[in-house]
Amino acid sequence: MRYRVLGGTGIEVSAYCLGTMMFGAVGNPDHTDSVRVIHAALDQGINFVDTADMYSAGESEEIVGKALRDPKRRDGVVLATKGYFPMGEGPARGGLSRRWLTRAVEDSLTRLGTDWIDLYQVHRPDHRTDIEETLAVLGDLQAQGKIRAFGCSTFPAEEIVEAHAVAERRGLRRFRTEQPPYSLLARGIEASVLPVAQRYGMGVLTWSPLASGFLTGKYRKDRPMDLTSGRPALHPHRFDPTIPGNAAKLDAVEQLVALAEDIGCSLPELAIAFAAAHPAVTSVIIGPRTGEQLEGLLKGASLVLDDQALDRIDEIVPPGTNLYQADGVWRPPALTNATLRRRALGERAAG
Repeated sequence: MRYRVLGGTGIEVSAYCLGTMMFGAVGNPDHTDSVRVIHAALDQGINFVDTADMYSAGESEEIVGKALRDPKRRDGVVLATKGYFPMGEGPARGGLSRRWLTRAVEDSLTRLGTDWIDLYQVHRPDHRTDIEETLAVLGDLQAQGKIRAFGCSTFPAEEIVEAHAVAERRGLRRFRTEQPPYSLLARGIEASVLPVAQRYGMGVLTWSPLASGFLTGKYRKDRPMDLTSGRPALHPHRFDPTIPGNAAKLDAVEQLVALAEDIGCSLPELAIAFAAAHPAVTSVIIGPRTGEQLEGLLKGASLVLDDQALDRIDEIVPPGTNLYQADGVWRPPALTNATLRRRALGERAAG
């Protein structure tokens, strides 16, 4: 296992990070088996574990807490979690306000069974809350010792730049990391997010290296695809070959499979090695549900792609290109809220 320094924090983390979204009701509901997978990852050199309060409504954090109950294991792990999405019914149960983040961190500490969080990340931008408010409360939580460092997740480049500008102008602590989606089929962050992260010396944790299952090798062109079970049942829009755009993904997958065969590795190994190859990327989040999946993902831990392989990838999926749009990526309110794109009726009539 290779290790890298997480941005300017001085914290050394493994090049692969264990993502725990699949532990709990959404993926593996067996707590004992999930703990076993976490321990197996730690035993193989992973020292970085990432979770979030909203994964299975807090259950994932509880499982991680069980896995790290031994103080020796906890001391050896860089523990990351996230907050933003609503937790429960009613107003003021999510977002990036001081009121909510103060509560969210306390709740995460309780579920994780720990006194501190090594990296706390805001899960998405919050257009309702001034970024100064968010940075201020995160800085206070860091000063209190409840979190060691803080970062953002799935922020567009312009939001990252604004956050750094506000931090400098107001004398606040700044985001030290960013967690964006990145894969062979989703290279959009190469255009701006990764260069911005490098410019500000931020650590980068990438998620969805297998493009939510598209790069597992299970889904191939001109092969029968059951859209009623497994991942295709959850996301038929992503896999249905009759939907525009999916044909291009399947074409790229075929070429990437051929490249992996030439190199002598599997498609998932190629996918993970690709994400780890970018100089801006600190750690690649892998999200196994079972021990078998973990073993398969870690087979490529020592794989390093040479320039020839990376050049061939660039020919298949050009740099900065998204053939796949990860589910859950933040979209600006101006695109999701029609009222923000339309003048008031009275103003339009007067015009």
